[in-house]
Amino acid sequence: MYAIQYIALLIISGLIIYLIGKYGKKELDWQDLILWESLLLIMLVISLKPIELSMTIKRLLGLGRGLDALFVVSIGLSYLILFRLYMTIDKTEREITELTRQIAIEFQDIKEELKKLEKQSTPPENSL
Repeated sequence: MYAIQYIALLIISGLIIYLIGKYGKKELDWQDLILWESLLLIMLVISLKPIELSMTIKRLLGLGRGLDALFVVSIGLSYLILFRLYMTIDKTEREITELTRQIAIEFQDIKEELKKLEKQSTPPENSL
């Protein structure tokens, strides 16, 4: 094994432990844990057998070089992660919009109630 493979093993192992710790502290959902752990395990396999894996992917995809195959797969996974991130952001934006509308409606109701209370509590000015 090359030195870079040992470094990759240490970093990936550290990230796996870090993610499990985050999940234990309830800072990470189980779905996100599964997603990231899966990606880290894939990276672990790639770091252990980079040449064999790149050649296998090269043959499956019909590309000229093994490194090209790894780039194609990496770009594809990156697009999937970006799509998932986009969907999460879009959902969050819709939730924020809905909450803002609800708060605005409740704020308007509170203002109307406050005006009614002010009218009831102020004495008429002509009574003196």
